[in-house]
Amino acid sequence: MLIGDVARRSGVSARMLRHYDSLGLVRPTGRTGAGYREYSDEDIRRIFHIESLRSLGLSLREVGRALDDPGFTPSELVDDLIRQTRERIAAETDLLTRLRRIGAAEPAGWEDVLQTVALLRDLGAKSAGERQRAALSAAGEVPVPVEALVEAVLSETDPNVAGALRWALARSGDDGLALLAEGLGSPAAEVRERAVRSIAEIPGGKATALLRKTLTNPDIVVRGYAALALGERGVADAVPTLIDMVVEGTNDADAADALSALAGRPASADRIAAMLVDRLAHGAVEPSARPRLTQALADIPGATASRALADLSHDEDRVVALTAAYVLGIRDAR
Repeated sequence: MLIGDVARRSGVSARMLRHYDSLGLVRPTGRTGAGYREYSDEDIRRIFHIESLRSLGLSLREVGRALDDPGFTPSELVDDLIRQTRERIAAETDLLTRLRRIGAAEPAGWEDVLQTVALLRDLGAKSAGERQRAALSAAGEVPVPVEALVEAVLSETDPNVAGALRWALARSGDDGLALLAEGLGSPAAEVRERAVRSIAEIPGGKATALLRKTLTNPDIVVRGYAALALGERGVADAVPTLIDMVVEGTNDADAADALSALAGRPASADRIAAMLVDRLAHGAVEPSARPRLTQALADIPGATASRALADLSHDEDRVVALTAAYVLGIRDAR
């Protein structure tokens, strides 16, 4: 079969077939009387083998080795091709992500594009100072996609940079809440904490609703940050979690302050005081928790708390009794 016929049947151009010939990959078995290349059925089968191997990403040199080296074993080469393909996919995915984020920033011109590219680069810089400057810029005039801010805040380890990123994210509204909600389910405890702390700084009803849902999160640290934020927002649903924090000694001082803030109305004060008294009952909690609960009760106004403190001033636990008596003295002096 002549080269033109082979090209039509195989889909490989005549120019490429000549290139294969020059490399020694496929040398036509014969020549016509006029000197034209003439391919045998075996030559054509080899051409199809070459094209099959090229479709896997092999170079022509690797194809020649695979076909002609009797000692060639494909496993090592295939493993290398898998590695190269993964690296290429990762690079292309990274490029696609950057392009999507630039598009989401809705640049008005190339100057905006360049600013966004520089900011995205700096958010991933090794230097904490560069990342912080980028975070502050993101809170200013340079538009940054919320997705990029969420990714940065969930991965940031430097506390100063993290604070700047949370501020920038809060200024962008509640668009990042869905992504932060995904962060709450991360297997990494530090990511879950960063997510809830970011949600806590976002104002508005949607963030409050998400924080309410977070009160059922299995991570006590996450529940605690949600409860503290809800306490600042005046949400009574946080009370049971705040009392748990006092019992467990997890940010107990902040939790007690939040309980005091929530006890601003008489009905709320009596309800919170009653819940604290229930937990103070002997055997309900570890003895070490009772002084903390007594101290938390001290900051709750109203008659229910005062009566409970009067009873606790005679408690058999000396620390509890002294704490209650001291607090009663202060309350009476007011």
